[in-house]
Amino acid sequence: MAAALRMTNDLTVIKAGTGVLTKSADGTLDRAALVHLVSAISTLVDAGHRCLFVSSGAVGSGVSAFGLTEYPADTATRQACAAVGQARLMQTYSALFENFDMTVAQVLLTASDLATPERAAYVSSTLGRLLAEPRILPIINENDSVAVEELKFGDNDMLSARVAKLAGAKRLILLTSVDGLMDPESGELVTEVRDIEDAFRHVRDDKGRFSMGGMASKLKAVKFAMDSGIETHIAHGRHPDRMAGIVAGKGISTRFHPAMAG
Repeated sequence: MAAALRMTNDLTVIKAGTGVLTKSADGTLDRAALVHLVSAISTLVDAGHRCLFVSSGAVGSGVSAFGLTEYPADTATRQACAAVGQARLMQTYSALFENFDMTVAQVLLTASDLATPERAAYVSSTLGRLLAEPRILPIINENDSVAVEELKFGDNDMLSARVAKLAGAKRLILLTSVDGLMDPESGELVTEVRDIEDAFRHVRDDKGRFSMGGMASKLKAVKFAMDSGIETHIAHGRHPDRMAGIVAGKGISTRFHPAMAG
């Protein structure tokens, strides 16, 4: 079902979390951060890399419209925030990427869209057609305005891992608010990980007011990607220019080696 995407043999899936895209003070979109991120992704595309972008931030960017000071707990308000925020998000991306002669395509998914081979094949075909156009960037998000618990991926970390598998991606880059996985004893960056189970000992509760997940959810997604043979990185989303180095096999991140690579 991913055959349509296999022609892009250097496909990178990039996921940016809410903490990267919005201001911690009020959850509104951080335009300066988005400008840097858009520029970095455009640089990769200009260098010949094909990219899929999984963007969080819909709910976080919509909360200010409702006068909220944190992520809403009730489903109706959360979905309403997503409906407002997703429109804001895509409007911003469209305007910013246009500066780099790129067109964005919105793809909203629920877990049911990948639940069967037949439905996943439709998603794969759509992404494949979009990726066939060198100046079109598919931007993927969970359809939070309609998704309920039984239809959810859990968070966009897992969504990005599942999309990476569907697309036959070479690598997955999870952008967060830290350089990567930090050693709790030395405080230094863990640059290479081959044993994902050992990596879970580095986890702490680091969820922000406007975000859904933390490092624990990222590592669950990393494990899924590793088991699927996908090289995965956790990197600092406030320094998106580092992605060029990461794609080149260097750069600052925690690199998780895919299971089949030993």
